[in-house]
Amino acid sequence: MSHRDPTPSPSDAIGSALYGLATRAVRRLPRDISLTSAATLATLDKTGPRRITDLAVAEGVTQPAMTVLVRALVESGLVERQGDPSDKRVTLVCLTEAGAAYVRTRRQAGVDAYARLVDELTGDEVATLTAALPALLHLAELEGHARQGADR
Repeated sequence: MSHRDPTPSPSDAIGSALYGLATRAVRRLPRDISLTSAATLATLDKTGPRRITDLAVAEGVTQPAMTVLVRALVESGLVERQGDPSDKRVTLVCLTEAGAAYVRTRRQAGVDAYARLVDELTGDEVATLTAALPALLHLAELEGHARQGADR
């Protein structure tokens, strides 16, 4: 029988706290569209127009599932299909203005929710989080690189 040290490592403790915050934030998001649809819109907002096959890989779904998802997003006016100017055989999925506005609104709602929570912290706690911002931004950058590597 193995014996686990009851004291988590700093990496485990930080990872657990961040994971807990992220999962609670996701649960609080509006349920007007699926998480995969919202993630797809966010990917398009971040990267610009993409092929359906590229979106499927980025979001971890099958190409047929992404085709169905994109069809629903087209019908709701959040994305549109456009021809690729460099290759007329290729169709790209692009955010519409309504899709871009949706992403901005959803992101701002998340920012506002966390800002309200931060406003409840003590001055010392806010200073600690402020000092941690460079490390948190670097974590986000590292996660982005890890995700790009997994997309390939």
